[in-house]
Amino acid sequence: MSFPFLLLATLEGLVTAATLALMAIGLSLVFGVMRVVNVAHGEFFMLGAILAWAVTTAVGGHPAIGFLAALIVAPLLVGAAALASERLVLRKLHYEPEATIVATIGLLYIIQQVALTFYGPDARPVVAPFTYRVALPWFGYSGYKLAVIGFSIILLIGTWLVLTRTRAGLIMRATQYDRETAQAFGIPVDRVYAWVFALGAMLAAVAAVLIVPIQQAHYLMGHDPLLLSFIVVIIGGLGSLRGTLVAALLIGLSDGILSVFYSPTLAKIVATSLVALVLVFRPQGLFGKTAR
Repeated sequence: MSFPFLLLATLEGLVTAATLALMAIGLSLVFGVMRVVNVAHGEFFMLGAILAWAVTTAVGGHPAIGFLAALIVAPLLVGAAALASERLVLRKLHYEPEATIVATIGLLYIIQQVALTFYGPDARPVVAPFTYRVALPWFGYSGYKLAVIGFSIILLIGTWLVLTRTRAGLIMRATQYDRETAQAFGIPVDRVYAWVFALGAMLAAVAAVLIVPIQQAHYLMGHDPLLLSFIVVIIGGLGSLRGTLVAALLIGLSDGILSVFYSPTLAKIVATSLVALVLVFRPQGLFGKTAR
């Protein structure tokens, strides 16, 4: 009887890993290019979930129509909010590390209180676009959760292709490696920073739209994903796309398996312990580069 439980735990862990990878890559991308630790990243995730609820409620009709609308509208609105935040706050601070940490903490509370004011304190569900269940030999499993895994993989591959195979990705990497040289070659660094910050927030919003039919939209739901995203980024290596993916898979699977067999609290303890071990024995992360 242990194999069915292990399979179920692994599937649940893959769902967690898929959405966590989307969110953590957004966080890692912002740090890698801008050298900004975005403490408000979890609130962009929360905002995406709340907007998903608002869009699906407003559209009505078949759940799939509202969900597809939310999958488009919510990330765009969150990206617009992030773009405004970058231009009105971070750019004014000249992206100074200490100042931007304090500023994004302020953004965290502003977004949280705005959500509480207009959305309220209640958790609200979003109906999944379909309810098909895949019949496995031991149990039936949600087809939507499998679709979340598949869609996340497609989106992650698309993000990797954009960063490594397009001119926009080349500009981002040039800005990441040497801001002054990129600026000397005519690259509009401030504009690149603005769009990178918006892209990171949009990835978090997509993750929220995908996960909110499984969980419920709540104005405090950004805390745990933010903590896990920081854990993933630290373990994988700050600014490392490959490290973020590997760490997200590691944390997601451990979280799913330990939560099913033991308890969610133990899963968080193990994840935090992994961070401590990485910081002690490999401070740059599993795939990060040592600063010279």
